[in-house]
Amino acid sequence: MNELIKLTARDAVSKLRAKEITPLDLIDAAEARIAETDGAINAMPTLCLDRARDHAKRIMAEPAAETGRGDLHGLPIAVKDLNDVAGVRTTFGSPIFADNVSERSDIMVTQLESKGAVVIGKSNTPEFGAGANTFNEVFGTTKNPWDTGTTCGGSSGGSAAALAAGQVWLATGSDLGGSLRIPASFCGVVGLRPSPGRVAHAPSAMPFDTMPVNGPMGRTVGDVALMLDAQAGQHRDDPLSLPPPDRPFVDAVDEPLAPKRVAFSADLGIAPVDSEVHEICTAAARRFADIGAAVEGDCIDFSDAVETFQTLRAAAFAASKGPLLEAHRDKLKPDVIWNIEKGLALSPDDIGRAERARSALFARTCAFFDSYDLLICPTVLAPPFDHRKAYLTEMNGVAFDNYVDWLMLTFVITLTVCPTISIPCGVTASGLPVGLQIMAPPRGEAALLSAAALFEQAYGQTDAVPVDPRCG
Repeated sequence: MNELIKLTARDAVSKLRAKEITPLDLIDAAEARIAETDGAINAMPTLCLDRARDHAKRIMAEPAAETGRGDLHGLPIAVKDLNDVAGVRTTFGSPIFADNVSERSDIMVTQLESKGAVVIGKSNTPEFGAGANTFNEVFGTTKNPWDTGTTCGGSSGGSAAALAAGQVWLATGSDLGGSLRIPASFCGVVGLRPSPGRVAHAPSAMPFDTMPVNGPMGRTVGDVALMLDAQAGQHRDDPLSLPPPDRPFVDAVDEPLAPKRVAFSADLGIAPVDSEVHEICTAAARRFADIGAAVEGDCIDFSDAVETFQTLRAAAFAASKGPLLEAHRDKLKPDVIWNIEKGLALSPDDIGRAERARSALFARTCAFFDSYDLLICPTVLAPPFDHRKAYLTEMNGVAFDNYVDWLMLTFVITLTVCPTISIPCGVTASGLPVGLQIMAPPRGEAALLSAAALFEQAYGQTDAVPVDPRCG
């Protein structure tokens, strides 16, 4: 494995800034690593290396400037195949758009490139990001580098697998029901779902929707903070977008403040959880006591959150994807059709009840954080499973009758708009990663990153990735 591949993103950027290496060196290393590993995992089906090298040369020709917040200095990244990159094939994982080439980049990609990110390719995703197992009819299945017989999760599965295999140093992800957090957990990397508006995104069919967000993925908490600094900022075309914080997010990692009181729940009071995941995450939660926090068993009341999320998700699918169902029903996967039709069947009373329930959940969440600094739980109720299964249908005797229900530990937190991160916290007896989910109060990314960085130091396994793909 090329030594450059093993660098953290922050270390690679430091070397770029000091001119010890060039962006072209890193592109060459990434290209070689993708050639070496992608046949086994299928994480990066679309590459744009000529475009990347042209961009890198422009960066290298620019006069030296004072380093600013989030500067990436020519660091290669992967962009999830739900985001437009100018001149690059963007399929959204759908046969409908199999030959689509984007005319312009979306504003998140434009923001990243303005900060010195160099896009080297698109990472695989399920069709329209629908589902937590990354497969589609355009590019096939992405597999988990830790065990290529298992799923990498989704929908940002290509990004997570590429990071875990050392193909890139940073990658973009998006998250509605857990699409950043779940693949981070399954691939042993870090994924942060930020507050709505923290990372501006446009164009969007539903710009006022607070459930889907874009966010950073990396191998360490510090890498994710660096990328969030590069992504964050206000933009005219996103009505929810926020200005960057007064202090860079990397400061929260470099000068972390320990939480004083945290709550832990192994199941959020709603989920059947695999016994091994339960044990690993319970042990991980105890580490917060080692960094000075009181750890107590407690939880927000999520008792009605599963139905609330499913209703609001379905309504959003009907609003955003309904025209595709009318025009291209024969090309949509059954799960997407089911979700759109569920939304079309909802009554105004159904949606009104869900909106009122979400508002009540937000009020309970704010009251909960009057007493606690963080809520901690497993990211996923099970470890990675056979990638040939579209989704989990059962856990501990509890049946899941659709492709979304098994994601409940992440999607109920989506409703709260609170920033949430998944960080590695252990491995199963068979050597598969398990992620710990940490939730902070609304717009509390700095506190979240501080706590995650302290846990990462206590856990001490930041060199577990990259890994060479292996079949378990």
